[in-house]
Amino acid sequence: MRAAASLGSILSSGQQSFSFELFPPKTPDGEQTLWQTVREIEALKPTFVSVTYGAGGSTKENTVRITGEIALETTLTPVAHLTCVGASRDELCYVVGQYAAEGVNTLLALRGDPPAGLNTTWTRHPDGLDHAVQLVELVRSLGTFSVGVAAFPEGHPESTDLEQDARVLAMKQQAGAEFAITQLFFRVEDYERLVEMSGKAGCTIPIVPGIMPVTNASQIERFAALSGAAFPADLADRFAAVSDEPDAVAAMGVEVAAEMCQQLLDAGAPGLHFYTLNRSRSTIEVYRALGLGA
Repeated sequence: MRAAASLGSILSSGQQSFSFELFPPKTPDGEQTLWQTVREIEALKPTFVSVTYGAGGSTKENTVRITGEIALETTLTPVAHLTCVGASRDELCYVVGQYAAEGVNTLLALRGDPPAGLNTTWTRHPDGLDHAVQLVELVRSLGTFSVGVAAFPEGHPESTDLEQDARVLAMKQQAGAEFAITQLFFRVEDYERLVEMSGKAGCTIPIVPGIMPVTNASQIERFAALSGAAFPADLADRFAAVSDEPDAVAAMGVEVAAEMCQQLLDAGAPGLHFYTLNRSRSTIEVYRALGLGA
């Protein structure tokens, strides 16, 4: 039986959390891989798993379905993504209602990337919302949901500076957000700076660092570019030295991620959130390298 307490209160309790992110597959084979990963992750008893919404809300129906199935058919606590992209206020309310009907009571409220793609101007739906702060307010007005938001260790790509980013995170808390999960990053000092600056801006909610173990260096560089994260040159050189050995790349990815995770926990991070890309091997190896699993 799941705890009655909200995820926000669980994350604020001081007990370290461990969680994993999944995305809705687009093919039957992809769905089989997803559910295999779900069952492998379930055995680790994580605090929660999150399910992404897809670029431009493109996987909305699948996200609702899969998140509901996780809630109904597993012992996992699902967190459903919700974005403002391409949706009116009424459509957003409808999706929130779908989640509630599926027994999902925790949402990650995101503005989302510009509909036209990276490095383009954000355009809201004519009857929609402009900012994640507004989406947090909307979700909280619709029921007793626990709401999380995104945080950006290296700054949101559209922010003028890191101070503005910290103020926005504090505004999300004021709107009703109970926790934050960061975009992926590769330098512990970026996370520490985010926490410090956000605290000075009045933000006290738990900020969970998001980690993606490197399994393919070029792929990670692409994800880093999409999220505005820097892939450090020294790290890129280490992976380049073994780039023609896939097993060596994966092993180094686990080693680097485990070291970073331990540093984050030692620095007081409330937990760790692993971006899995629907494959559990590397994240489970990191989890076990930290002494968290058998």
